[in-house]
Amino acid sequence: MSTATRSIGNDNDIEREPSAVSLPQPVQPPPAPMSPARAAIYMVSSLLLFLTQGLGMNLLNANIYQLQGSLSATTSEIAWLSAAYMAPYASMSIALFKIRAQYGLRRFAELSIICFVFASVLNLFVSDLHSATVVRFLSGMAAAPLSTLGFLYMLEAFPPARKLSVGLSLALMNTTLAAPIARIISPPLMELGGWHALYTFEMGLALMALPVVYLLPLTAPPRANVIQKMDILSYLLLAVGFGCLAVFLTLGRLYWWFEARWLGLFLAGSITALTLMVAVELPRKLPLLDLRWVFSRENMHMAGILLLFRVVSSEQTTTAANFYMQLGLLNDQTQTMYAIILLASIAGGLVCTVLMLTRYVETAHVLALVLIATGAFLDSQSTSLTRPEQMYLSQAMVAAGAAMFLPPVMSKGFATAMAKGMPFIVNFLVIFLFSQSIGALLAQAALGSFVTIREKFHSNVLVEHILLTNPFVAQRVSQLSTSYGKVITDKSLLNAEGLQLLGQQVTREANILAYNDAFLVISVASAISLALLLGHLAWQRLIPHKVAAPAVAAQS
Repeated sequence: MSTATRSIGNDNDIEREPSAVSLPQPVQPPPAPMSPARAAIYMVSSLLLFLTQGLGMNLLNANIYQLQGSLSATTSEIAWLSAAYMAPYASMSIALFKIRAQYGLRRFAELSIICFVFASVLNLFVSDLHSATVVRFLSGMAAAPLSTLGFLYMLEAFPPARKLSVGLSLALMNTTLAAPIARIISPPLMELGGWHALYTFEMGLALMALPVVYLLPLTAPPRANVIQKMDILSYLLLAVGFGCLAVFLTLGRLYWWFEARWLGLFLAGSITALTLMVAVELPRKLPLLDLRWVFSRENMHMAGILLLFRVVSSEQTTTAANFYMQLGLLNDQTQTMYAIILLASIAGGLVCTVLMLTRYVETAHVLALVLIATGAFLDSQSTSLTRPEQMYLSQAMVAAGAAMFLPPVMSKGFATAMAKGMPFIVNFLVIFLFSQSIGALLAQAALGSFVTIREKFHSNVLVEHILLTNPFVAQRVSQLSTSYGKVITDKSLLNAEGLQLLGQQVTREANILAYNDAFLVISVASAISLALLLGHLAWQRLIPHKVAAPAVAAQS
């Protein structure tokens, strides 16, 4: 993303990567615009890179229960694969930005795609959970530069005036496509060959992206010596802090927060590492992170908006997906719904792109919150008889809203960082990565824990009414135990089997009510955010009038 406001050179200039600069360079004439055909090729290449990176992460989440059998692991054990992937991914892009600036964009791109291909090949040799965890850790490291390349290729296709509007909006739209595509293609791939078929497909995408990087070079900015010795220590502390926090948030709700002592060690390690990083960075004249700027009021406001986005968008990516699993719906039963979600995401992204070209950019935020609040409220009315057909409209609304939410915030924040100079882009990346990677894990952990707590509450309420003295309960137990009547003659055992089946139904209903509560919380949070946004926009409209009134009075 660091080339967002640089001009796109002609073909001859693109092939030559400048060496490190120490003298002022002569002013170059404005570059010729890229031809539509070549721009389209760069845009398709960006989509390929985003899908290659995104599917590597989402194929696991889409088939987590199927992979349990392949790797002989429990639900809690299989979650270590997600934790291992996110631990390096959460902070890797921060180091890669300076590496790219010092050693050159072309070398960065070529080495990044080779590392990702190597990590994809390693997936084919996975045979157990331990080897899979190591490979997922390496995949998380290799995937971070690939998402950066996806942004760069999309921005390359547009002139400087359109990079932070059309280019950035389309790039962010591409980040939303991998999740529904993973759910759509998973059933046929699993039928072909299980785990190995999934990652053979990922390796195929990586091999397709390999020649793209070599044949379609990017405009290379001048290189400069930007890495200092203390930057290495600061980054290592930041990586350890983010990595431990990612593991803590991923596994906390599965092993439960206060039950496993080693979870506390991860949290303590994260706090210690981040505290040491702050102590190292504050006295430096040229810090890796300008913490005073990072924690300024404007940036904290932007970080809050980005965290809000992760919370409301998790309605679809996490909460709804787990709800389908609770209903016993498999990927092949939700393919049509995820196809609708995919189309809605594209439509929302395109609408946002059009709004980014107008002076009504805030309209995208308003529409996004309206769509998400309405869609989540509709989902909160679900029952045990709800099927994907009843959620087509609500999930399409949430998908379109999620695609429209992020580009305006990113465009404004990125433009502010670039106006201050290249060092501040690293600071902006910290805010963005923390809110999107760690923020996503935080939203999943919070909502997952909320569902667990509410399920226990609803279970207790429902169980209070399960009394055999109640004729309706006794009739239900008798109906459920009828299927065992031919093999169990003891009436006490027969009633026990009926009570067990009734208990399973009560647990299922309690889970559905808990997910409804989570959907409702997301809807209320979106509605409150919408009210605050409308109030903020109204205040901005009133301020010019209040300022102008004294000026007019003074002139009169």
